[in-house]
Amino acid sequence: MACRISELVIDAADPERLAVFWSEVLGYVELGREDDGSIEIGPSGVGFGGPQPTLVLSPSADPRPGKLRLHIDVNATDRDQDAELERLLALGARPVDVGQTGSESWHVLADPEGNEFCLLQSRLQPL
Repeated sequence: MACRISELVIDAADPERLAVFWSEVLGYVELGREDDGSIEIGPSGVGFGGPQPTLVLSPSADPRPGKLRLHIDVNATDRDQDAELERLLALGARPVDVGQTGSESWHVLADPEGNEFCLLQSRLQPL
């Protein structure tokens, strides 16, 4: 028997803002809120335990200590990489320089709170 990732928890200064951003990026919906201010988002009609992990945006006032040791990679499902890059930038993502050479097939971006993620080149089939 193996494990699989069911949810990813991201500390956030503004969980509401990140929930909106990542919901738009991934096509997720709000699944619930906790008393501590955490917001869980995930696939509509599936939620926790489905084939895709949910995201929990958890309130935190602690400053990020440095480079994240884990980041999210995303792939477009219904458009090419350039069109998806335009969409992500319009949603509030911004390009980030982490030492790329310029010849990479991916784009390094940051969400509205500076969490790095990569937009990969290949298009995936939607679930």
